[in-house]
Parts: sequence; C-alpha cells; structure tokens
Amino acid sequence: MTLSRRQFMFAGLGTTALIALAACSSEDSSAGGSGNPTAGGTLRVGALGQPSKIEQDPHQTLSNDSDFLITSLVYDALTVPGADPNVAPRLASEWVQLDDLRKWKFTIADGARFHDGTPVTSDDVVWSLRRLREITGETKVPVASAQDIVADGPNAVIITTASPNRELPLLLRLMTFTVKKDTTDFTAPVGTGPFKLESYRDGNARLIRNENWHGGTPLLEAIEVTRFDSTTAMANAVIAGQIDLASNVGAVAGRTADGRGELTVVRRSNDVVIPIVMRTSDGPFADPRVREALRLAVDRDAMVKQVTSGYGTIANDVLGTGDPTYDSSLEQRSREIDRAKQLLAEANFDTGQTYTLFTKEEAAGEVDSAKLFATQAAEIGVKIDVVTQDANVFYDDTWLKAPLYTANWGTNDSVIFFASKTMYSGTKWNESGFKDPEFDAAYLEALSAADETTYQAASKKLQEIQYDRGGYLVWGMADGVDVASSKVQGLPQLGGYGRVQLEKAWLSS
Repeated sequence: MTLSRRQFMFAGLGTTALIALAACSSEDSSAGGSGNPTAGGTLRVGALGQPSKIEQDPHQTLSNDSDFLITSLVYDALTVPGADPNVAPRLASEWVQLDDLRKWKFTIADGARFHDGTPVTSDDVVWSLRRLREITGETKVPVASAQDIVADGPNAVIITTASPNRELPLLLRLMTFTVKKDTTDFTAPVGTGPFKLESYRDGNARLIRNENWHGGTPLLEAIEVTRFDSTTAMANAVIAGQIDLASNVGAVAGRTADGRGELTVVRRSNDVVIPIVMRTSDGPFADPRVREALRLAVDRDAMVKQVTSGYGTIANDVLGTGDPTYDSSLEQRSREIDRAKQLLAEANFDTGQTYTLFTKEEAAGEVDSAKLFATQAAEIGVKIDVVTQDANVFYDDTWLKAPLYTANWGTNDSVIFFASKTMYSGTKWNESGFKDPEFDAAYLEALSAADETTYQAASKKLQEIQYDRGGYLVWGMADGVDVASSKVQGLPQLGGYGRVQLEKAWLSS
C-alpha cells in the first residue's frame, strides 16, 4: 500500500541525522486539524476485506485491508513509511550500516514493551524476523537464511544480507511485525503497537489505546474496525454516519462525498497502481514486440478518466512513480494504433485467437480497468476475454502463472522496492516471469552503490529496461481516497501502506 515517502535513507548519512529526519517526516504525515488535538472518543473505521481472506497471523499474507489495519495498530514493525525520507522509525529507533556493508544494526526503541508489560528484547525481534523469513522467503526479509538475523546484546539486532544492500530499512517497512518469542497462536494477540485488541470477530475488531506505547499515548480512546465486502457498502455507511472513516474507499465514493459539508475527502497521490501483467518468459506475450504493441494500444487518458473518475494520473509503464529517482525523461507513451498493429505483424502474433485477461474485485477500479483495456485492445485486433475470479482462486491458480492478468499494489514510491519484490529474477513474487541479466546486474549495483550518483544511474537503468522490455503495462496511478466525517482530524496523508498509521488521529467536538 503512496504519497510522498520521497527520499531514500542512505548509508552515508549518520544515524542521528537519519532518525531526526524520519521523526520530522512522521510528524508531518498527518492532516492538520482544526483547533487543538483533544483526547478521547472512538474512531469507527471501515475497511475492505473478504471473509475467505481473513488472517490474524501478522507474518502471513494480509490480503484484506481490514486485517492489515488491525495488525498495524496492534503490532510494531521495525520501520514504517515516512514522508521525507520515506523510511521512519517504529520499533527500531535507529539503524546504521556497519563497516561490512552487508550488515545493518537495528536498535530497539527505548521503553518498547508488549501489551502485557514485558519489555521487547532482541530475542523477540530475532524470533519474529526469522519466522517471517521462513514463511515468506527473501521477499519480505532479504537475507540468504534465517540464521543471518542475530541478536547484538539485549536491545539490538544485526541483519546480514548476501551482498551490500543500502536499501534494507526501506525493504523492511511495515512488514516486520514483532511478536513475543515462540508465539504461534495469534487469536489473542500481545503486540507492542499503539492499540490493544479488546475484541475480534469475523474480521471486525475493537481496539483500545495503549497508554504505555513507546511512541507516545494515542489521543483516541478506541478504534473500531468494521470489515466491508464492497466499497459501495462502505461508502454508504460513511455517508449515513454509521462509520467515521471509510479507508481506501475509492474515487467513486470520493466524487459522491465531495462538497458535502459533513464529510472530508482525503486524496493521496501515487497511491494505488493496477498494472496489467504480461508474462515474459513464455506464452503469447513473451515477444517484447507484442508487449510493446499492447502498451501502444492503451488510451491512458481514458483509463484515468473512467477507471479512477479522474482521481489519478497517467503513468509510463514504470513502477515507482513516487520515487525521487523516477525518470521523467523517458518519452511518454501515447496511443499508436498503426504502430501497434505493425509490431503484432512483425511478431507473427495470432490475432485469430481470444486471450484471457484474469482480474479480481480487490482494488477499486481493478475490474473496470481490465474491461476498458480489453475494449481498447480490440482496436489493434487483439481479442481479450475478461474473467473475474474470486481472490482465493486468483492467488492459487492465476497469480505468477497466467499469461495475462491484473495486479494491484498499495505503494508506489520506490523503484527499488518493485525491482526487489516483483522483477529481480531471484524473487518468489516475480509476477511476469521476468529474467533479465542486465536488469539483475543493475539491481545489485543499485543496492551496493557507494554514492548517490552511482545509485541514481543504476535506478535509471532499471527503469529503462522495464520501459523497453519489462512485463508490466502501467497505464496510470490511482489516488488513494478516504472519506471521513469532518470531525475526524489528524488522518495520515501518506499513501499506500502509510494510510494505516492512525495513532495520531483525533476527533474534534
């Protein structure tokens, strides 16, 4: 899940400077309210979630927004999204890259305690990181093995990557939830976060503030999270006053609420990306000329206007549009029907077949984007049948396997994040089967760069390769849209994963 977490944390900065910057960014990430913040009250939050995807284990995949929100309030990750720089402290108060550039030291925040009052130790963090690594592989904890995570005294942890990795604090953001050592049952969670779980049923939860949170006592007395199956139901609930905040409710709800005095619409740019994934390793879209033809078939302006109701911007087939190293010098692709047809002919693409584009009702506008793209592709002679799948079926049978499908990511502020998670040949989440030695080399060069110039050059190379022959059609960026009662103040302005940081929210009278 992304507004301006704009600058990377670089090893050349001293730890004190980094944390000072991160603390400032964290403070700046919430919307200003009218009047002085006041304590008390219960914030009623709606968030999307499907019954079949409910998950309470913080180290498993959290597909539901509702589960992710609850987990992020109950537990602390080592680092979280920030504004400037784009990594802020949470359970880790500071971090530093050691002389051996494969090693990072993370120090636990002073006063960090679990909800039962016991202090957080390095053993708890090591247990949690190793468990996460064993469950998810290198995707969420980029180390060669769980044994590369060790304690350094009672209050610090050292993580050793296979090769120098200057972006490790960024790659650990809001994924490294810490639990008590040896915990495997999460039905009655004992976290370290700003809120404690009081009750939970069927993906709905009531959380009460943690008076002793190391980050400062939250103003809200409680947060009630209600799971909604659809954005329509959630939008109706906030308009009717049944909830105070509809989280990530989408553009249609934003348009409906805009101008209503009792409601506030929060827009977060560079928030949600819904790319079309084309398999590069085999199948009908393996030829880069075919992928280029599909990119030239899309009418990006129409996609933004119709899919996001204008609450978005066009993109240029590169993931990470909010990155400060984003290469705006790449020529903006536009619709070229004749050129697209020519490329298909050169590639001997079979236009007599009908190709399936799989999608799912997960991100707002995802199904609509697939249907509109299919209509546009027909104009270059490519017949596409859109099949909407249940999310469970999609992730079991389609994701990482099908020749053509939609994806969605609730974050878009880092080129290196996507290189690491979805395009490097070594990642288990390689969505398009992309295996490109030149891309891999540029990725490793970016991670090990000793200076900013080298890093920016490597990032530019990653983007050029993705633009020329990658497996993504990135037609646009959707703004994140929250709709809230006008009495709700201090909401996060960060997009993507930053939207769950509600510990500074408060209610005006």
